[in-house]
Amino acid sequence: MVYLLLAVLSSSMISIIMRVSSGKIKANLSMLATNYFVCALLGAGYAGFNLLMPQTQGFSVTLWLGIISGVLYLGGFVLFQANTNKYGIVLSSVFMKLGLLVPIIASVLIFNEMPTVIQIAGFCIAVFAIILINRREGNTEQSFGFGLILSLLLSGGADVMAKFFDVSAPGSLSSQYLFYTFGTAFALCIVLVISKEERPGFKELLYGTLIGIPNFFSAKFLVASLAELPAVVVYPTFSVGTLLIVTLAGVAVFKERLRKVQWASLSGIIVALILLNI
Repeated sequence: MVYLLLAVLSSSMISIIMRVSSGKIKANLSMLATNYFVCALLGAGYAGFNLLMPQTQGFSVTLWLGIISGVLYLGGFVLFQANTNKYGIVLSSVFMKLGLLVPIIASVLIFNEMPTVIQIAGFCIAVFAIILINRREGNTEQSFGFGLILSLLLSGGADVMAKFFDVSAPGSLSSQYLFYTFGTAFALCIVLVISKEERPGFKELLYGTLIGIPNFFSAKFLVASLAELPAVVVYPTFSVGTLLIVTLAGVAVFKERLRKVQWASLSGIIVALILLNI
């Protein structure tokens, strides 16, 4: 449970730092590339720079899962940006967060992790709270599209790769897995940066670094928590726990005002967290 709590806190820091950087960054892809570079560098450091290609059983699986995960990571972000322009930030954010459905379904159908009735109730409350807290009154955004569903699948697919690693490769290679995940995302992101002819400045490098540190540890602690707890508990707790902390930080630090329905959603999230961990 300690690893899961640390994963939630690290994930929350990513959103908070991105909130601080809002309006200060002109080259978003450059900031993202810096973030992935820092993550990959930390992964290499934890693995040992001379042990990035160990001749041990399970390395080939680790390598391919990392590459696939990196593609899904970056693909999900690029699609999120495209969806934001087409469908608006609210729907795009909701569907991206609902990506937690993918690893939950995979855990039940593939890994035979059956949640209890109480945990199912907590999961349902969590999903409802995610939708409700992002709802805006008088919303005129387009309500549905294939891009939103694909965003859900990519976001959830990136998360479920960690579970595949947990059951398919030795835990001792977790740092190598993260190195190849973020290294792949970095390499692909650099291609996009070059194609867009972006030129990163000091702020892009600074905020990219500040985001990269908690991003790496969020992934590292998430992998560690999957080795201790069922995925049907880890993923929804990770998602709604992060949402709870980020929302409260928005109120306390950034002086954001919540509507009554959003306060009700936060109460639902707290109930969901309790039920998921019974």
